[in-house]
Amino acid sequence: MAQLALPLLRARFAAGEPFEPEHPGDGKPFEGRSAAAAAVLVPLVQREQGLAVLLTRRTDHLRDHAGQISFPGGRSEPGDDGPVSTALREAHEEVGLAPAHVEVIGTLPAYTTVTHFVVTPVVALVEPRFELALDPFEVAEAFEVPLAWLMNPAHHHRHRFEFEGGERQFLSMPWQAPGPDGASREYFIWGATAAMLRNLYRFLAR
Repeated sequence: MAQLALPLLRARFAAGEPFEPEHPGDGKPFEGRSAAAAAVLVPLVQREQGLAVLLTRRTDHLRDHAGQISFPGGRSEPGDDGPVSTALREAHEEVGLAPAHVEVIGTLPAYTTVTHFVVTPVVALVEPRFELALDPFEVAEAFEVPLAWLMNPAHHHRHRFEFEGGERQFLSMPWQAPGPDGASREYFIWGATAAMLRNLYRFLAR
């Protein structure tokens, strides 16, 4: 995909053209939940072999989304100055990614989860000379997946299931790589994270 070249990537976001996401959300939010603003950082690390997406695996003891693959990010706080501020703060708190290494190049349309978080994906380029410091309470590990692999639609799998008398669906992008112990394992990228990556693919493929 030629759009993955850095000049074209920057130009695509700088153009500011309207974009209708393929996946605006998980589905109808659960009743009784008020909307809450949130943001995630989509960190594109500039490796010699090409861009790679920095992802995290959440710890298994968390109440929400335990063990799932996600972008660094979370709920907006009163002191945040918009979604970019939220995404940078959360990435620094969760994995120790210093804002000095991050160049924000744009945002994607907000994605609404069934838990009624309205999540803005903030896309950024990351200089490779950084050191991570994971928050052991929230993050079990951080790893990178080549952006070219994630932007290949052959790796985008659709799943359908019945829920409360209706049909729901989700995407997955299973990634095989060595884990912290060196043994090969599957990182099952799915749900909101996979959907936002699919939206990024559609945005770049226009």
